[in-house]
Amino acid sequence: MPDPNAEVALPSDTSYAEEGKYVYCIIKTPEERDFGPIGIGEGGNRVYTVHHGDLAAVVSDTPIRIYDPTRENVLAHELVNETVMREFTVIPMSFGTIFRTRDDIHELLRSTYRAFDDVLEKMRDKIEFGLKVLWDREKVIGRLEAEDEEIRRLKDEITSNAQSSTYFARMQLGRLIEAALENTATGYVMDIHESLKPVAVASRSNKPIGDRMIMNAAYLVERSREHDFDDAVKALSRKYEATLSFKYTGPWPPYNFVNIKLRLERADA
Repeated sequence: MPDPNAEVALPSDTSYAEEGKYVYCIIKTPEERDFGPIGIGEGGNRVYTVHHGDLAAVVSDTPIRIYDPTRENVLAHELVNETVMREFTVIPMSFGTIFRTRDDIHELLRSTYRAFDDVLEKMRDKIEFGLKVLWDREKVIGRLEAEDEEIRRLKDEITSNAQSSTYFARMQLGRLIEAALENTATGYVMDIHESLKPVAVASRSNKPIGDRMIMNAAYLVERSREHDFDDAVKALSRKYEATLSFKYTGPWPPYNFVNIKLRLERADA
């Protein structure tokens, strides 16, 4: 998927500026748009577009400050992107992206026009879904102990000789169980990915969080195939309902499939 590295020199010395522009995303439209008072910060700041040709940054006015990633602030950032993506393909900007002036945004759009235009074309009519898959580790271990002959034999041997069972025997059992858990998780994840591949354009695997999560993935899906993707996830959930639980979110802007890197420099550099 596209991974452009767009570099642009922009003023980063904001120490004397009081008012700035919070940037939510980039879209392609020659027409000025007003999305209403849904912006981040107190008072519901108006969200509107700043243009360079047919590229536009979706922004709201804000004091120049560092926004803490509180639930309220993150939800406000996401609300704007979700509102805009109902009508447009979006390139989402990172949370907390603030520029000093309209001129800085014009320079961003001018200097990165090709990169943004290319990404917008590749992301056109595509949306992202998140899928996290969790299991009950102890239940899986219990099933492995019942079904795996080598694990069952070693566990029975340790249990029946509790007084004399060695440290090394217990270590061996632990290694066998961990290896079996890893193989089982890999099998589940591979089956899920293969099942969703026909209804997705691309996927990205992120690091699972905690012992219960075995899969943390994002999928890029054609907007026209959203219901097909939904149905495929539901079918997997039914297939594994006794073993796995699915946490399914979206649609989102393609956060996991766009990587625009900006090099900020002081105005006098």
